[in-house]
Amino acid sequence: MKRVVSVMAMLGLGLTALLAHAAAPVPDPAASWNHLWRDVLIDLFIIGAVFLSAGLYWVFKYRATREGQVGEGPQLTKLAAIGFAVIPAFLFMADDFYLAAKGWTVWNEYRNVPRNAVEVKVTGSMWTWSFEYENGVTTIFDPDSKTGDGLVVPVGKPVVLRMNSVDVVHSFFLPEHRVKEDLMPGRVTYLWFQPKAVGETIATCAEYCGNRHSFMWTKVKAVPQAEFDQWLANMKQGGKGA
Repeated sequence: MKRVVSVMAMLGLGLTALLAHAAAPVPDPAASWNHLWRDVLIDLFIIGAVFLSAGLYWVFKYRATREGQVGEGPQLTKLAAIGFAVIPAFLFMADDFYLAAKGWTVWNEYRNVPRNAVEVKVTGSMWTWSFEYENGVTTIFDPDSKTGDGLVVPVGKPVVLRMNSVDVVHSFFLPEHRVKEDLMPGRVTYLWFQPKAVGETIATCAEYCGNRHSFMWTKVKAVPQAEFDQWLANMKQGGKGA
């Protein structure tokens, strides 16, 4: 009987964990990076303000008031000297460890692709991005003529890009989504992002790749799911794009 109860309890815990995992919202790397950057700026501002205040206080308090004046340092006890060294070091290290741990959490979010992500194959070449979807549809964008669909993705769903290069090292950078990853010959790298609103942004190459490096950009169009499905179907049939 005890074994039966134990097995049932384990099954119950496993089911609860599975349901909790299924119901958990998909993390947003862009929002996480923004929060981390905000914390870093706050940290730098506070530390800078503390040091600036202390520096100005000491400059005015201990400034020379007559020619040839020589100051004398305060006489600290051994305990006070240790405290002045250890307490600030502890505070700064604790803050650094906190930011490092938060950065590691954000990094794990960025590298763990959600299971329901739309997959797109990205190929970088001098000086064009091409995108291949799971149904075989391939798109490009020409920055000179401003023609082509570029990367079309559904709103509200994670998108994973499996990427490689056919010539030199490139770097696919989505400024709006705060993600960037290198592409290189002979290796498949990846990144994922989740568009939150309908609209058009850009992706660019962030690694110098030759004399037309600055022209290696593409538009990224986020559309509703129904419009995305219709676009894929039209492209599959050889119709017009988005």
